[in-house]
Amino acid sequence: MLELFNNEVWPIWLAGGPLMIPLAFLGLLIYLALFELHFYLSKRDFYKRDPNKWGHWIDMPKEATGELGNIIQYSQDEVSSAADIRDRFDEIRRAYLPKIRARIRFANILIGAAPLTGLLGTVMGMLNTFVGLSVSTAGNTIDLVAGGISEALITTQTGLVLAIPAYVIVSNLRKRAEELSTFLIRLETLTVLRFQRRVNLAKRAAEAASA
Repeated sequence: MLELFNNEVWPIWLAGGPLMIPLAFLGLLIYLALFELHFYLSKRDFYKRDPNKWGHWIDMPKEATGELGNIIQYSQDEVSSAADIRDRFDEIRRAYLPKIRARIRFANILIGAAPLTGLLGTVMGMLNTFVGLSVSTAGNTIDLVAGGISEALITTQTGLVLAIPAYVIVSNLRKRAEELSTFLIRLETLTVLRFQRRVNLAKRAAEAASA
């Protein structure tokens, strides 16, 4: 492994020029942000639970367990109207979705910066090539041109290698965030409907008792 690094990776790194350092730092930030968001969503995958299970929990909140159970219990705890339930779900959404979307936006900014940094390396490499041509002598022209072109191509390639897989990952994370949002809407709708059904049944029972 060390021999591979010394013979293959390190020479390419040096040929990429000074912008390889910010590219490496940028790549580290990108994938740290993506994996942190991945683990955050993985711990909150309650939206994948069996609908029959959480449907039953809506009717019997005291039997609900886990984070989803806490959400269901909070949405129905001491509520007196459907509007109260909707307000509770607005609070729940604000507790989850803005954080996730802010992290996705941050990741997108970092990902977009990677190919732009690589493009800056391309410009710097071409400038070095032209400078080399202007000051070179017959003996070192090829070396100067080759060094500038290598810097231009390697930084561009590095920026794309960092960005393309990251775009795929962030697309998957965005899909999971939308699934969570859709689930909360479904949960809210079903909770409101069953609350209204219980209210209607109670009214009918009261009317039957008074009759």
